[in-house]
Amino acid sequence: MNWLDSSDLERWKSGTHYDSYQKLGAHAVDGGTWFAVWAPHADALSVIGSFNGWDANAHPLRRVDENLWEGFVEGAAPGEAYKYRLRNGMYQVDKTDPYAFAMEPPAKHGHDTQGLASLIADLSFDWQDEDWMKRRQGPGSLSGPVSVYEVHLGSWLHKGHGESLSYREIAEPLADHVEELGFTHVELLPVAEHPYYGSWGYQVLGYYAPTHRFGSPQDFMALVNTLHQRGIGVLLDWVPAHFATDPQGLVFFDGSTLFEYDDPVMRTHPDWRTYVFDYNKPGVQNFLISNALFWLDHYHIDGLRVDAVASMLYRDYSRDHWTPNIYGGRENLEAIELLKRTNEQAFSRFGEVMMIAEESTSWPGVSAPTYDGGLGFLYKWNMGWMHDTLEYVTKDPIHRQYHHNDLTFPLVYAHSEHYVLPFSHDEVVHGKGSLWTKMPGDAWQQAANLRLTYAHMIGHPGKKLLFMGSEYGQVAEWNHDHSIEWHLRDVPRHAGVFAWTKALLHLYRQHPALWNDEPGGFTWIDHNDAQNSVASYVRQSGDHTLVFVLNFTPVVRTDYRIGMPAAGTYREVLNSDAEVYHGSGIHNAAPLNTQPIQHHGREHSLALTLPPLGALILERTEEG
Repeated sequence: MNWLDSSDLERWKSGTHYDSYQKLGAHAVDGGTWFAVWAPHADALSVIGSFNGWDANAHPLRRVDENLWEGFVEGAAPGEAYKYRLRNGMYQVDKTDPYAFAMEPPAKHGHDTQGLASLIADLSFDWQDEDWMKRRQGPGSLSGPVSVYEVHLGSWLHKGHGESLSYREIAEPLADHVEELGFTHVELLPVAEHPYYGSWGYQVLGYYAPTHRFGSPQDFMALVNTLHQRGIGVLLDWVPAHFATDPQGLVFFDGSTLFEYDDPVMRTHPDWRTYVFDYNKPGVQNFLISNALFWLDHYHIDGLRVDAVASMLYRDYSRDHWTPNIYGGRENLEAIELLKRTNEQAFSRFGEVMMIAEESTSWPGVSAPTYDGGLGFLYKWNMGWMHDTLEYVTKDPIHRQYHHNDLTFPLVYAHSEHYVLPFSHDEVVHGKGSLWTKMPGDAWQQAANLRLTYAHMIGHPGKKLLFMGSEYGQVAEWNHDHSIEWHLRDVPRHAGVFAWTKALLHLYRQHPALWNDEPGGFTWIDHNDAQNSVASYVRQSGDHTLVFVLNFTPVVRTDYRIGMPAAGTYREVLNSDAEVYHGSGIHNAAPLNTQPIQHHGREHSLALTLPPLGALILERTEEG
């Protein structure tokens, strides 16, 4: 009897075995477990584990063809630990299973000096998220609200003595917090198994295993299930650009450079000292594309945020020395093809998911369909908007008039892709300080600046993303070893930032004018008032209209005239300077009636009082 059939072998050779996770790895059946592994250069291979006393002679696997090995171990059951013993000439090593569905803590067994043995895992789970799965929106979200709360599970909330919450323990409080704020999605920093906790999950060893640190695969499923039952989508960071160099993992797996580049110039990533996948190998294509689909399939993940896409697209990315492609160019043709095929397979098999690229260059068509020559992602992180906006708001207000272009320039390309506007973990680590400490001025001005910045994030075209702790203005730079600063929610200024973030996110979810990220959904009223550091614009979708007026100085501006999109009576929907947000309370009393005075090229206008470092969001209540 064979576990791998002829179809498996042919698809593996062609690099199109996109559901290879159903055959490779350890699969428990009645009476025992089937094992299958890719190791073309091994001379001999056996499975060792708790079921055979870690005896390399007990269960040798048989070579099925030049690529794959398989074998059945009677009595091996879910929960038991195992590794592969591989020999290539004089080289002998014990390796964790690349397709392991679970891994145990390091060095749990006395024999296991390298740690992280694989576990035979039962992935069955009683899902209760049918309603969510039926109504979730992937491509449909382009015309709807998407606001993402980015979370590092290990440092969101500790339960004492620096101990992180488990997958199950974090589920309800995380859902409560996200629901209160009004985010539509949670995005988790990578949960795939990673030996080095300080990598935040970005140096992966076990691509198919949720990290053991917070529980079992079923525990992680329970977290996803809970969030779905509460109407919250779950996005997952996915890392196909590079992998951990730990010797028990993928590196030099069968005595050869199997997963990584054979070319030593391209093999190591210069920024992270990790190994880079060789995307030209069919086995790597099977492994990575299957892995993306695996998380969407077995864990009901609603989308993948693909990390470090720029480093995959360019062979010379961050390199002094590099090997050109077959045409002599810098483009990584094989990586580009892998990204396209991954996105095509994700949307063809799971139509209502999101595929999101963290891509920081001007590569064209990242979020365009592959049939139009694009990479096929649904969204791209707008790193330019993030950089330019922070460049502007972190300057002392007295100097902002000389850098007004930093605020306005992102609108030049705002519609060139389907964008997500990220204030992510990358902006609050490595000496960069928190968003709060980036803001100039005293504590009052820091809070006001932060509220103003968040208002512009909501008003600017693009979906929204905010890293945990930023919702109330965490002061300390994020540290993965410590919980975020929950006590600040009781400090009035930070409570005001929290209340403002909540108000903005709920407005965003309720108002269609803020979902229209097409060119007609945004119109400047005035982007030229650099002298006063004021910007004003209209967000619109059909009959739904909002007006944003942003004052980036601490000066109260009275009788500041704004051309309005239509005559009528307006009201302040939100004012970031309101006392409830710990502002100074300067506001415009209702009703706000337009006057037939031409301004900013419009027939009717309003004379407003602009609060210091304040954002006004106005809505018409009656026609003129």
